[in-house]
Amino acid sequence: MNFSLNDDQRTLQAAIERLCEDFPLDYWRSQDERAEFPHAFHAAVARSGWLGIAMPEAQGGAGLGITEAALMMRTISASGAAMSGASAIHMNIFGLNPVVVFGSEAQRQRFLPPLIAGTEKACFAVTEPDAGLDTTRLSTRAQRQPDGGYRLSGRKIWISTAQVADRMLILARTMPLDQVRKPTEGLTLFYTALDRTAVEVREIHKLGRAAVDSNMLFIDGLTVPEADRIGEEGRGFEYILHGLNPERILIAAEAIGIGRAALRIAADYAKERVVFGRPIGQNQGVAHPLARAWMNLEAAELMVFKAATLYDAGQPCGQEANAAKYLAAEAAHDACQNAVLTLGGMGYAREYHVERLLRESYIPRIAPVSPQMVLNFIAEKALGLPKSY
Repeated sequence: MNFSLNDDQRTLQAAIERLCEDFPLDYWRSQDERAEFPHAFHAAVARSGWLGIAMPEAQGGAGLGITEAALMMRTISASGAAMSGASAIHMNIFGLNPVVVFGSEAQRQRFLPPLIAGTEKACFAVTEPDAGLDTTRLSTRAQRQPDGGYRLSGRKIWISTAQVADRMLILARTMPLDQVRKPTEGLTLFYTALDRTAVEVREIHKLGRAAVDSNMLFIDGLTVPEADRIGEEGRGFEYILHGLNPERILIAAEAIGIGRAALRIAADYAKERVVFGRPIGQNQGVAHPLARAWMNLEAAELMVFKAATLYDAGQPCGQEANAAKYLAAEAAHDACQNAVLTLGGMGYAREYHVERLLRESYIPRIAPVSPQMVLNFIAEKALGLPKSY
């Protein structure tokens, strides 16, 4: 069992750190204050070839694993970019996994290179206001047309990057729920153009990560050609499951990065801030919460990379991926909260950045699955307890 990065992974981490040096804390504060998508950062990652880190080499990707992708996302987040930087690009890593795995060769060749090159952006349109985490109950309909294509109507919610996206990966019901044997049947996956003449994108103003938009989508008669359907009709739910564990792993890695950024700022402040003739970090009441936060982040990171390693080896990792997401999110939030309290009044000021990190640390706690649902999953799958929902 080896807990060290190999040479290639260390080289990757160093390259991402160098890239992030051009986007310091002040850049991310400015993007957040202006609620402006980090186009310059997205373009820099594209130029460096990292947007396709886990995509096939045949389409211009790097062909690396989720382990390397998690390392990259943790490093980006830890630079101070936090979720503002991570959310700008992580759709590339996990979101198009169903296209990579289940799309035709023609679809991979058509869809992946523009995403990897950064000339197109995509969003992930699954969640609905009346379904939440119960994906099988979604009501967006895709009706077959005489030409073989589909006509989509419905609503989606909490769709990130839809303000800037060119395409969307969208799940819709092609067979009514009351006509299928199992609720997971009759759902079909499409990767298609986000046609704004048929899709109203309405931004949701929120607590944090203003630089990366979240939206309601109102879909009214969106025409989708058959060539944009991924895999077989009715098997879409099965397909998106292949992206859920990588998503949880990457969100967890990003949470670790947020916590590390907050701890770095807090520790520097605690060494420099002198009160009653001594640095405040000399006081155990300040030092111990930060030390505990460091240990929690380190422990959570072990689960993150255990889950990533299992995924890359083709082994089951659902329990580990969910546990990583839960542990990392809780550790990150605790680290950010302690950072704000360490800085005291200045922790509440935008100048020192930790208030932004605290606001963004709520995202991995809430999304893509609530902590309560993770606990339900672990209780059932790891402990064999009766299903509670």
